[in-house]
Amino acid sequence: NGNYSDKRLKMTQNKETFRKECLTKLKNSPNHNRLYKTAIVNNTLLSLLKSKKRQKILFYYPLGMEINLRKVLYKIRRKNDIYIPFMVEQSFKMVPFRLPLKQKKFGVYEAGNTNRNIRKTDIAIVPVVGVDGNLQRIGFGKGMYDRFFEKLKKRPYIIFTQLEFCHTKKFICDDYDIAGDILLTPKKIMTNKNI
Repeated sequence: NGNYSDKRLKMTQNKETFRKECLTKLKNSPNHNRLYKTAIVNNTLLSLLKSKKRQKILFYYPLGMEINLRKVLYKIRRKNDIYIPFMVEQSFKMVPFRLPLKQKKFGVYEAGNTNRNIRKTDIAIVPVVGVDGNLQRIGFGKGMYDRFFEKLKKRPYIIFTQLEFCHTKKFICDDYDIAGDILLTPKKIMTNKNI
């Protein structure tokens, strides 16, 4: 049993170390070409989503170090059902994307709450800090997305976005860390061969 604990501790340290490396890379990302990098990911995402029929899509509303996808969100919202996260305790629920948005905890922008319990989405677009060898997500360490995906009835097609490519071939994530189907970055696109 002690052996198992040692392994878990070692794994957590690796994940934490890698998260710190990725966050440093993001913080040091030069501002002068951020718009260019964002445009590349936006165009890739737009062509990916255009190839699909009407969908229920979970977007995120961007924070400072995340790819700004607002251009895509506004472009496709008429032809799709768009949802964004609404924080509830340690996780969030999906609410329809409606303006105006209000700034809440952690600087997150949210649409108004809804009584509807929406448990199905076809596509989820999720920001990542880094990914491991299984294309599993390393986020900011709060676990909100992991808890949210646990509650869904059916696994959606998951698109990860990342401003700076930060990937390790090692398998450092935990079982509960969500895996993406595809990772979009300005320099590289990775697909998950395990899904």
